[in-house]
Amino acid sequence: MIENNELSMNIESRLSFEEFRKEVLNDYRLACESREVSLLARREVLTGKAKFGIFGDGKEVAQVAMSKYFKPGDFRSGYYRDQTVAFATGIATPEQFFSQLYADPDQQHDPFSGGRQMNSHFATPNLDKDGNWLNLTAMRNSAADMAPTAGQMPRSLGLAYASKMFREVEALHDFKNLSENGNEICFATIGDASTSEGHFWETMNAAGVLQVPLAVFVWDDGYGISVPRKYQTTKNSISAALEGFRKADGTNGFDIYNVKGWDYAGMCEVFENAIRKIRETHVPALFHVEEITQPQGHSTSGSHERYKSKERLSWEKDFDCNLKMRSWIIENALSDEDTLSKIEADAKTLAQEARRAAWEKYISPIKEEVQRFISLAAPVAAIPGANAAFVEKEIRELQANREPQRRDIFKAAAAILVRHKSLHTDAVIQALQQYYNNYQLAEKNNYNSLLHATGVNSALNVPVVPAVYGEEGITLNGYEILNKYFDQLFSSNPKVFAFGEDVGKIGDVNQGFAGLQQKHGPLRITDTGIRELTIMGQGIGMALRGLRPIAEIQYLDYLLYGLQPLSDDVATLQYRTKGIQHCPIIVRTRGHRLEGIWHSGSPMGMIINSLRGIHVCVPRNMVQAAGMYNTLLQANEPALVIESLNGYRLKEKLPANLDAYTVPLGIPEVLKEGTDVTLVTYGSMTRIVEEAMVTLEELGISCELIDVQTLLPFDIHHSIVESLKKTNRIVFIDEDVPGGGTAYMFQQVMEQQGGYRWLDVAPRTISAQAHRPAYGSDGDYFSKPNTEDVIQVVMQMMEE
Repeated sequence: MIENNELSMNIESRLSFEEFRKEVLNDYRLACESREVSLLARREVLTGKAKFGIFGDGKEVAQVAMSKYFKPGDFRSGYYRDQTVAFATGIATPEQFFSQLYADPDQQHDPFSGGRQMNSHFATPNLDKDGNWLNLTAMRNSAADMAPTAGQMPRSLGLAYASKMFREVEALHDFKNLSENGNEICFATIGDASTSEGHFWETMNAAGVLQVPLAVFVWDDGYGISVPRKYQTTKNSISAALEGFRKADGTNGFDIYNVKGWDYAGMCEVFENAIRKIRETHVPALFHVEEITQPQGHSTSGSHERYKSKERLSWEKDFDCNLKMRSWIIENALSDEDTLSKIEADAKTLAQEARRAAWEKYISPIKEEVQRFISLAAPVAAIPGANAAFVEKEIRELQANREPQRRDIFKAAAAILVRHKSLHTDAVIQALQQYYNNYQLAEKNNYNSLLHATGVNSALNVPVVPAVYGEEGITLNGYEILNKYFDQLFSSNPKVFAFGEDVGKIGDVNQGFAGLQQKHGPLRITDTGIRELTIMGQGIGMALRGLRPIAEIQYLDYLLYGLQPLSDDVATLQYRTKGIQHCPIIVRTRGHRLEGIWHSGSPMGMIINSLRGIHVCVPRNMVQAAGMYNTLLQANEPALVIESLNGYRLKEKLPANLDAYTVPLGIPEVLKEGTDVTLVTYGSMTRIVEEAMVTLEELGISCELIDVQTLLPFDIHHSIVESLKKTNRIVFIDEDVPGGGTAYMFQQVMEQQGGYRWLDVAPRTISAQAHRPAYGSDGDYFSKPNTEDVIQVVMQMMEE
């Protein structure tokens, strides 16, 4: 006789087993579906329907196992082979994957990039159009992917570091939509060969020091494209090479786990316990996922048969993760052959349907556009004097194209219009021209829009609040003004954090944060190691999660160390996600004139050309800098603020509304009006120019001095050309190399604003020498523009 409690236990056991079985079969289904998507997608590239493909075949089972422990609120910061993760977590569907493969610009079809990124580059929104942060704790989140190898690592640190702040800073506990007590993990994924990049090593070191919930999964398939692992990694193993970083009792560091990419049960067991530990303790971990295969090779650009031995290829077939999981299911009596065969057949069908639906959604609007164009182009052939044969040829070629692209329509329309320019007054030509113009505007929206945020998220839409000065006229050193400003800021906005080299205990090298760590705490104002790359990453990840980091580069000369994530990740983010993801990081640094090669940098040409998509602010003093910070903190856009290195101990008047006044971006300020020549500059050079103007005024030359205030954006209302209309002479002055920042300003005013029309004499640029500045006061004088240079150039212009 079976006792009631024993019967109950048996029933529960059977139910538990059945649930387990269903879960396993669902995981196998996901692995099969992802594999079929890879196989079909490669075929689409090779037949010409897509331009390029890079897929996650061979990593399906490992990624399914990982995804089981990826919870709402967590962030993925990944690798362009993470399609299975995206499918398993619900971040993407197979149909959306194919839409991105076809570069479909319709954001309803490719919600991650609107056709702007290649396949397996996923992103989830973090802000709405009204400037409100979404409920990130209810979402499975993905930072926008990018292709530079290991480029995802710096921001991964920041995404994990944000959880540490949300847990440990009490003032953040109320932001329930952003974090649930810092329980969120950043799941970072990377290919084994990419661990050779410095980004990986700097990130792992920083994570070990900071103790943040970062789970790093290394997919090890034994190769970096064609180069075997033994030429990539010390000891032929990234986990062995990192052994010294392993956390032990009483030390920091991270945990290290080794698993086999084909061992479903083993991975699930390790991942479950390890991820729970990361979530609870914030101890980071490295998961070295070994024995991964690559059934289709690296990408559609070549065949792996060219560089893998027959023995390796044979091993990869035997240890294919999907086949190994299938065998494990059978061996453990979790299913039978017929059930698994049906799952596999259904996976093929699903992938084919996803491909078909995505292609139809992509091609149908284009074919409709072809017919619309033909209906307008065909009548051109009947116009007296038209080249009917040419028109008919263009139409025939377009009709014969079974897979037309938008550019094919544009090319045909442009070819017909340019050959019938003499008939531009004809109504038929005008109708075709109007169609062409409207279509061009639509495609500009598809391909050339949203480099910056719009609406309330845009810094350009922040209301202007002028500085107000009290009657007492308090005057302070520049660094003291910044110190007062930051004190007020940190007292009023709990989301603001500042960190960098020497920012904390000593209050930064120029004392802008002096005493503020002691007042606001070491978590709000923090010292870091000498690691500019991951200081930027720390800020990027925090900004993606709704915090407002001020990430410091101690000197502008060292921005190069952190330039890659700013250029490839932050500057492109709005554009490549078509406006769905925002990263309002503020990078604070100081530069321009000082002493010596490495502390007087002004590489503005490099900055403005590599950081399109980031606002670049160049304040001449610290009051102006404070106003720019206020503007930026009311918007949701990234910015670089370059304070004048030799301005911290210069006296300035303290505004009464220091915490409220704003400086509009892209609006130059006329510091002194004049009638003879317009002098355009910014930053520390304004003081050099002002000194020169004293002498020029004595010589009877009236100069109008304009401080551009920001280089990106630059003079959005074209006010500089209005000055040029008055003076008919203009000089652009800065401290960059010849052809750098001055050439940029020259192009903006002469070409964009049409300034050449108002010139009486040739315009001039005054820049630094082509070399880095020499050391010492004389080195500075002879390396950078000086007062006498400005006087001499202006006098020469007046004599012409």
